[in-house]
Amino acid sequence: MRFEHLIEINDPLNPLIESLSLEQVWTGLMYRVEDPTAFLPGLDRCEILFREGQQLERLLHFGQARIRDSVTFEPGEWVRFESAATAEHAGGSLTIRIEQPDELRLFLRFTYETTLPDGLSADEGVKVSEFVKSAYRESDLDTVRVIRLIATGGLPQ
Repeated sequence: MRFEHLIEINDPLNPLIESLSLEQVWTGLMYRVEDPTAFLPGLDRCEILFREGQQLERLLHFGQARIRDSVTFEPGEWVRFESAATAEHAGGSLTIRIEQPDELRLFLRFTYETTLPDGLSADEGVKVSEFVKSAYRESDLDTVRVIRLIATGGLPQ
């Protein structure tokens, strides 16, 4: 399954939303790479296993479940998280790309590629797919909320 959507960070028509700079958004994304516990509910801790240049290997601890992923990034532009499928995790990838069409507007584009469980009927597949997409949207809105918190000097608990 491939799923992609945009979240607007800066809306020049909405004065109630504080505008963030590209640097503030990037800092938040790097926080998600280095210490993702505030971004991923249920994550107990994250171990950085390997780091070289613009690539990291991490081990994510969700209770007894362990997920190993790799993270690559291009500073100020995009970050990509990839994990292999295991018995505990479907695997897949998430790319978050910063898009700035002009000086006032700023977006994050989230692109997911993942598998769905085998053996689903077409109807079940559609329902599961819509549920997964909804969960991704909510998670991404939470990501933006945490980035805003970090940008205003707050540190996620």
